[in-house]
Amino acid sequence: MRSTLLGVICLLLWGCEKPKEDKIADFQTHFEMSKGLETPTYEETIDFYISLAREFPEINIQTIGSTDSGFPLHIVTFNPEGDFNFQKIGEEKTVILINNGIHPGESDGIDATMLLYRDLATEKINPPKSTILVTIPIYNIGGALNRNSTSRVNQNGPKSYGFRGNAKNYDLNRDFIKSDTQNARTFASIFHLVKPDVFIDNHVSNGADYQYTLTHLFTQHNKLGGKIGDFLHQHMMPSLEASLAASDWDITPYVNVFNSVPENGFSQFMDYPRYSTGYTTLWNTLGMMVETHMLKPYKQRVEGTYALMHSLINFTETNTKQIKEIRSAAFEAVLQQDSYPVSWQIDTTKTSTLQFKGYEADTLISEVTGFPRLKYDINRPFTKAVTYQNYFTPADSVAIPEGYLIGKEWSKVIDLLDLNNISYQTLEKDTLVEVESYSIDNFQTRNTAYEGHYLHYNTKVTSTKKAIPFKAGDYWVPTAQEGIRYLIETLEPMATDSFFNWNFFDTVLQQKEGFSPYVFEDIALEILQKNQQLRDTFLAKKRKDSAFASSWYGQLDWVYKNSVYYEPAYMQYPIYRKLKE
Repeated sequence: MRSTLLGVICLLLWGCEKPKEDKIADFQTHFEMSKGLETPTYEETIDFYISLAREFPEINIQTIGSTDSGFPLHIVTFNPEGDFNFQKIGEEKTVILINNGIHPGESDGIDATMLLYRDLATEKINPPKSTILVTIPIYNIGGALNRNSTSRVNQNGPKSYGFRGNAKNYDLNRDFIKSDTQNARTFASIFHLVKPDVFIDNHVSNGADYQYTLTHLFTQHNKLGGKIGDFLHQHMMPSLEASLAASDWDITPYVNVFNSVPENGFSQFMDYPRYSTGYTTLWNTLGMMVETHMLKPYKQRVEGTYALMHSLINFTETNTKQIKEIRSAAFEAVLQQDSYPVSWQIDTTKTSTLQFKGYEADTLISEVTGFPRLKYDINRPFTKAVTYQNYFTPADSVAIPEGYLIGKEWSKVIDLLDLNNISYQTLEKDTLVEVESYSIDNFQTRNTAYEGHYLHYNTKVTSTKKAIPFKAGDYWVPTAQEGIRYLIETLEPMATDSFFNWNFFDTVLQQKEGFSPYVFEDIALEILQKNQQLRDTFLAKKRKDSAFASSWYGQLDWVYKNSVYYEPAYMQYPIYRKLKE
């Protein structure tokens, strides 16, 4: 009777809270109920967060944008103060954005983040006071819905999982610049809404075997640059490693080898802007990928991901003021630079040494192919000094212009500038502007398709200064803005992930007009007779170049290309630079 009366009083007064242990029990995840063997479906994941948000005012779930699957993306925010206005909460507090399920077969982060939010809400672990958490529960929804138990042939659990490709079979972790998918476009909206100070993307590795459950792939510190790069490399990374080691979670840099052994040494993975942490770097966000080891038991991998995120929250909480200051200073520092690197190479003059915990490996004869094969022996662990190449240096740089001029016909470019909060002005009248102009000298192209493109690389240009007429409605894009790094990385054709290299301007690489030799013979003669300097150059080339001298068509083509008849649009890069005065 007494217990019934107490229950009635609690209901009337809304004053009797369940014990913390009971609340945790009420919000058991699918992962826990399966004893660490399974990961939830997309629907189960979203339902879990909806239930948390209904129970705990510190948690908010909202839909933002769409994906190629037709389902919307969600973001789930944890803020102990219950304020979810990003225009306010990011001013003083640090914001961590956690991305999960970009490759849904790598589901460790999906489960670890569900546990983390539950434990923060129920105060099983102490919630941060100066740090806000935002997560995308499952980014690649189409891949998550394409559930199977076979596509991750190298991976030890869970029992079933999603597929790497999205609904259109894109690898979303190659799409952050070209933005072919609706997922990537919505991610940009989320990123610029949340404005994260720290970014985590949870993955599972492929490659060598070793003792570690956890590896980290921080954004390359030289590329991040300046004091913020030093902060990440000299403070954030070692602090995280030490914190995890103190909790018996050893961690090492991502082991960037394929069908080889780590003790031979390896280099840091270069996260260009096509990748999530390369993209977030363009706004001076401190980014890292978590890469758990594919062969470790699933339960262990999820627990390790949880421990890593918890340690990173604690680091961010402790260093909130410094992170805010150093990011603000980084924006100002880039604006003061005269030049900007557009490609990178390993700095062979500097290396680090890892006390690497691996397994001995043997080379055996394959019973399948009859050829030598690699086989690790987990019964022969070792700790060895391993050379790690984690310093990079610019391979090529450009002078930072005052801004770029873009014709209104290149609407796809403008669309992506809009998506990424880039400021620009529209020319009000036809204007002649003195600019730096690029012509494409050379480039190479992949022979096979890569994420829906035949990607260019090793692009070289020739620069000239000329007066170009621009039309009313064309765009002036100044570089003096927070998106300066995004502008340079996308609009400079030599940059690794430039819009040019992603085939946005391939129409200029095809000559549209030509000549009929029997007609042009007479015109070519007239051109050479009227231009003595061109004629002398022509004759000298014939004397010195035997291949040229033996090609009648090559000679006519040379004259054509050095005449007024040759079309100016061919190989002309259609975005122009206005240099600083």
